[in-house]
Amino acid sequence: MTNGEILSYIDHTLLKMTSSREEIKTLCEEAVQFKTASVCVPPSYVKSIYDAYGDKLNICTVIGFPLGYNTAAVKVLETEEALRCGASEIDMVINVGDVKNGNFEKALDEIKQLKKVCAGSSAARSGQKILKVIIETCYLTEDEKIRMCGIVTDAGADYIKTSTGFGTAGATLADVELFKKNIGPNVKIKAAGGVKTRDDLEAFIAAGASRIGTSSAVKLLAGGSASGY
Repeated sequence: MTNGEILSYIDHTLLKMTSSREEIKTLCEEAVQFKTASVCVPPSYVKSIYDAYGDKLNICTVIGFPLGYNTAAVKVLETEEALRCGASEIDMVINVGDVKNGNFEKALDEIKQLKKVCAGSSAARSGQKILKVIIETCYLTEDEKIRMCGIVTDAGADYIKTSTGFGTAGATLADVELFKKNIGPNVKIKAAGGVKTRDDLEAFIAAGASRIGTSSAVKLLAGGSASGY
């Protein structure tokens, strides 16, 4: 693959707590220049990015991040506000506690609620928005991962995503391959966390990832200055 082809898979990411306006501006300029799939940024920056770049930049933000244990009602409000501010893609974190408690119906209902907002909220600036569901694989058993593949599919989400990048481990090829075997035909895969080398990027794409969340791809492939998680 060419560098440009790989960059088209990248959600160019900066989610660290200390992210500054200048770092976010650099991230956005890199994304525009190198045509990454999106920028993935804290919700507090979405409006200013949209005001500065408009439709020149695909804005992704995170909901219930990074721990996921906000109530569903709070996540719905977060999502509505993010869409109102100009986000086009929502990366939500599931409540891992629900999964560990075996409360899969609650996990399903939460994802459905956010999908409904993304699919037709009057808060959105235009059209249907993409919902990605972070299941934080480092905390789940294989059976729980497989169960979540079914739930994400049944909820109508657009992507299943491996990790926040803030857990005990990030994406693995084994998890992407497991997802590919167990998700429905309309669900795509996003790998995130620990994907840092060119070989990693190509391997995750070959394994079935349609998006990769990383802060290092632009610096690695295009000489940019991404700042990391």
